[in-house]
Amino acid sequence: MNRNEIVDRLIAQRVVPVLRFESARVTRDAVDALREAGFTTFEITLTTPGAVDLIRDLAQDPALLVGAGTVLELDAAARCLDAGARFVVAPCAISGLAQAAHGRGAAALVGGWTPGEILAAHREGADVVKVFPASSGGTSHLAAIHAVFPDIRLCPTGGVNAQNMRDYFK
Repeated sequence: MNRNEIVDRLIAQRVVPVLRFESARVTRDAVDALREAGFTTFEITLTTPGAVDLIRDLAQDPALLVGAGTVLELDAAARCLDAGARFVVAPCAISGLAQAAHGRGAAALVGGWTPGEILAAHREGADVVKVFPASSGGTSHLAAIHAVFPDIRLCPTGGVNAQNMRDYFK
């Protein structure tokens, strides 16, 4: 699967669970429950103890698309990609992250909130710009950003929940 196919699968999933728990065991339990609900794509944050080993374990299943979240350093990205992560996610611009991911056939999702940050992430090579934290500006902020940058793939994250998800889909 190439990075365009990875991005297409992320978009098709519509909701990508971002798993940030106190242990790898609890995260694995959440993955198992979400799989029963039909999810096959997961972002495992590096704030989870044992995240890289869990990514390695989950990436062995060809039915799953597993990515690494809260990637703040290039060496952390390399460890995750070595473990089988198919996408890396940063909450902000990390110089060289997109190139590192693309060089390994993976996708890069880079965070931004202001127009300047979003454009910078796009120009750096982000396949998708994660508007983070989405809750700070809500759906009106996302709509305004999308109006200015209609050709940049945007994904709201941080504060999207069952109560407001439909509004973000609109």
